[in-house]
Amino acid sequence: FFHSLPRSFRERKQLFFRETKIKSVSVSVSSEMAEGGVLLDQDQFSCSICLDLLKDPVTIPCGHSYCFGCIKDYWVQNDQTGVYSCPQCRETFTPRPVLRKNTMLAEVVEKLKKTGLQAAPPAHCYTGPGDVVCDVCTGEKGKAVKSCLVCLASYCETHLKLHDELNPGKRHKLTDASGNLQEKICSRHDKLLEIYCQTDQQCICYLCTMDEHRGHDTVSAAAEWTEKQKQLGVTRGEFQQRIQEREKELQDLRQVVQSLKRSAQAAVEDSERIFTELIRSIERRCSEMKQLIRDQEKAEVSRAEGLLERLEQEIAELRRRDAELEQLSHTEDHIHFLQSCQSLCVPPGPEDFPSFKVSPHVDFEGVRKSVSDLKEQLEDICNGEFSKISQTVKDVHILEPRTREDFLQYTCTCNSTAVILA
Repeated sequence: FFHSLPRSFRERKQLFFRETKIKSVSVSVSSEMAEGGVLLDQDQFSCSICLDLLKDPVTIPCGHSYCFGCIKDYWVQNDQTGVYSCPQCRETFTPRPVLRKNTMLAEVVEKLKKTGLQAAPPAHCYTGPGDVVCDVCTGEKGKAVKSCLVCLASYCETHLKLHDELNPGKRHKLTDASGNLQEKICSRHDKLLEIYCQTDQQCICYLCTMDEHRGHDTVSAAAEWTEKQKQLGVTRGEFQQRIQEREKELQDLRQVVQSLKRSAQAAVEDSERIFTELIRSIERRCSEMKQLIRDQEKAEVSRAEGLLERLEQEIAELRRRDAELEQLSHTEDHIHFLQSCQSLCVPPGPEDFPSFKVSPHVDFEGVRKSVSDLKEQLEDICNGEFSKISQTVKDVHILEPRTREDFLQYTCTCNSTAVILA
């Protein structure tokens, strides 16, 4: 492995994954078996490939034991070379050894399982949402803590140690765990992007400087990073200053909005109170008008009823005297007729029956017309004053645009769904 490193990053990555899985994590938990009272070291029964208790254990010629499935999958990767090795001691075998189940070891593992003892899991911190996963872990993936730009892989703490052990003295560049390692590799030359072309404003590899970027202004990615960091600092300073200005404007605007809300509520309450008083005043005038009409009606009706009674009395008196005259006209007694005729034949005088003129049109039509005129006058006054009040309401603005363009920023168009604030 160390004498024939492939040139391709992808081949390095694949080969490192194979070699990483040969390392075991020691599980130093010892327990007393419930049946025989014998002390057993559990790491003797853990597979150094999957780091779990052996499943269908097999023992290869060198004496090391693995899960049947783990060692089989491991050797499948060596089928092309025809040379098979032990993942732990590196002893090679040709041809591929036949795998047979180690019955005795399987029984011991089963007893370990029955006692409730399991191989201790590696000290992994398992991934959560947004975490980068370890590319080497099998089963439940551990959280990657570093990424290697040479191997193009991300490692958890356990496999990072194995990576360092497999590459002693090697200058592998480690970075914080990243899920987009492939973006750091040149798609044309399959080399690490470590140079920045200032002419084309892009990251390139060292081979790119020899062909399509020959003669361009180039610097190391680290140097360009330093320069961009300075520019970024200046830009951030401008952003922070703008943020402070906007936050001050935001605070002022919020205060104005709250003040406007309080003022609007007070105006609504005052308007409601004033209109209520106005309505009550009109209702009071209406009551007074009704009372005035009723009083006049009562007075005139009372006067007319007095005249009616007097007329009825006078008519009754005239009829009585007329009846006496008629009776007198039928008497044959000359003396009685002459004596009574003088007193009965006196015609009624004007003082007994005073005449009076009755108006042919007795009504309150003039009152109705006057009230109707008052209504129209009030409506005219209300319409005129309400227009003035409405304009006063519309003149209340939080923001006062200085130009038409400024004004249009705070208006809604027919196609907009909200007020546009620029």
